[in-house]
Amino acid sequence: MRVGVLTGGGDCPGLNAVIRAVVRKGVNEHGFDFVGFRDGWRGPLEGVTVPLGIEQCRGILPRGGTILGSSRTNPFAVDDGVQRIKDNLGAAGVDALVAIGGEDTLGVATKLAELGVNVVGVPKTIDNDLSGTDFTFGFDTAVNIATEAIDRLHTTAESHHRVLVVEVMGRHAGWIALHAGIAGGASAVLIPEVPFDIEAVCAHVETRFRSEYAPIIVVSEGALPADGTGMTLVSGEKDAFGHVRLGGIGDRLAHEIEQRTGKEARAVVLGHVQRGGTPTAFDRWLATRFGLQAIDAVAEGEYGVMVALRGTDIVRVPLVEGTGELKLVSPREYDEARVFFG
Repeated sequence: MRVGVLTGGGDCPGLNAVIRAVVRKGVNEHGFDFVGFRDGWRGPLEGVTVPLGIEQCRGILPRGGTILGSSRTNPFAVDDGVQRIKDNLGAAGVDALVAIGGEDTLGVATKLAELGVNVVGVPKTIDNDLSGTDFTFGFDTAVNIATEAIDRLHTTAESHHRVLVVEVMGRHAGWIALHAGIAGGASAVLIPEVPFDIEAVCAHVETRFRSEYAPIIVVSEGALPADGTGMTLVSGEKDAFGHVRLGGIGDRLAHEIEQRTGKEARAVVLGHVQRGGTPTAFDRWLATRFGLQAIDAVAEGEYGVMVALRGTDIVRVPLVEGTGELKLVSPREYDEARVFFG
């Protein structure tokens, strides 16, 4: 059997660990042959392949990013995209495909599975917003990077008696902000799931200064004020999946705080540094387990599924279960942390 492998969407620590596990077990235990598709769905769409075997996977476990490259190509936005993928898979002699990605990449995989393509999904996103799995690899690395940044910023905030607003990733879900904010001892955490009251934020800032403590505010890039307008800046540009590029909430929030309180405020935007570089031990472990179970699903002919972490077990769930709806921070989980934000 010949198996294709692709990685789509934003790069993420742990992608190479999945590729390595899929290939190592696929070759050594199942006798499979592999081919890599370049740059996400662009690879099978345009027939762009690279050799993929044990030799190509040596030494990649601790490396961030993906040796296969990535993109946000959406074959369903291209004329005859599905047929082109089927034709190119056939031309490459590919019997099954392992697709590693997040909401958009696995959304395409879900549709292709329904159209008869033999595909198994592996969930990847630093936002941890895919339903069907307790955690996605990449999330732990992003939280650790954000937490370290917050730890370092405390001393600057205290030394200069200023507010520091730390903007982290999280378009629709505030998991990174919540976890890093709690771990880093932030004064407040603002997430997309709970619109914030700018007056309450400013009142909180003033309270913290009265106690001679320089506050650090952690905000998800998708957070919005209570009225839903006025503070999030967008470029207006959209990717192939229709997502508007977000950005600017940290700067705008710092400006509002400074204007309303008279306290000096600065924004620190962590941006892509959160998803770059070496994956943590947990992400290497989780990504490896996902890869091992994904290639077993291929070997058993169980397609249209996604591997997922449930407790300590890796299970298989229908692809649609992972992409049908986003996993958001619940009011209960956010309220649990409010004691630290007052």
